[in-house]
Amino acid sequence: MSASNSTNRIVTIYTDGACDPNPGPGGWAAILLFGTHRKEIYGSAENTTNNRMELQATIEALRYLKSSCAVELHTDSEYIQKGITEWMTLWQARGWRTSKKKPVANQDLWLELVSAMKQHEVVWKWVKGHSGNPLNEEVDSLARVSITRINQNNTVDSIRAFTGASCIGPTGPGGWTVLLLQNKQIKVLSGQEKTTTANRMQLFSAAQALKAAPSSKPLDIYTTSKYVHQGASKWMSNWRLQDWKTKSGNIVKNLDVWKPISIYVDQLDVSWHLCSSNTSIPEIDTAHDLAQNAALGKNSEELIRLLEKQYQS
Repeated sequence: MSASNSTNRIVTIYTDGACDPNPGPGGWAAILLFGTHRKEIYGSAENTTNNRMELQATIEALRYLKSSCAVELHTDSEYIQKGITEWMTLWQARGWRTSKKKPVANQDLWLELVSAMKQHEVVWKWVKGHSGNPLNEEVDSLARVSITRINQNNTVDSIRAFTGASCIGPTGPGGWTVLLLQNKQIKVLSGQEKTTTANRMQLFSAAQALKAAPSSKPLDIYTTSKYVHQGASKWMSNWRLQDWKTKSGNIVKNLDVWKPISIYVDQLDVSWHLCSSNTSIPEIDTAHDLAQNAALGKNSEELIRLLEKQYQS
């Protein structure tokens, strides 16, 4: 993405950083929008903090612009917002020291950000995190998934399950896929149902991930389905208390899949991650492609072999 020297056209940027645990492995991401163009960039660090990843995201986004631009940069980080609008002038006046005369934390990255800002006219916009802003949710997903790319040789890492689903028409046929990743190993599970729904296929892929995962490792499940994510992380506990009935007294749909999921969740250390369907995450994209092949009855053996070879190299 490259904008002209004119500042009449604005580049809109959304940035986010994440760390799990904090400090620990981290990821950063940015979504850049210019006219009809959209670019996603992301990266990770093995040993970092949430604040450093927030800073890195803004630095990399501004550096990506190849010419002087008018920029509207959106962040949900109060650390970034206050650093830019309140603290930075005071830090600079004190020689990059705090009011207690201590060196400013993350000074190396703040200096890089100052340098990156010089070429552009930047207006900073703060957005409340997890408040339903679509682009903020997308960049958050991208930053969190970036964490999973860190240190794949570390045997302590969790099992990562990327799920995908496809349904041809409202009643099927449908397909589901799970990519189970640990270190440099990948296991692909896939299947088809002749009569089904999109929600059921999304749910079934999550159930298969839980079934296949070893109980000795934490499991991170990534899904683009709000139905699966909210059901597993919010609704399921209430359903169980209400004898698997909704607030309106109806039997929970797809009960035959939800019940086994609830049993697996009791036995495993599971974290659920909602990924935006508008954000390009290679593992999610691959899972959906394989699920579509399954729904259509296409053979994916060659694609799966190439995928396994790729992760082993």
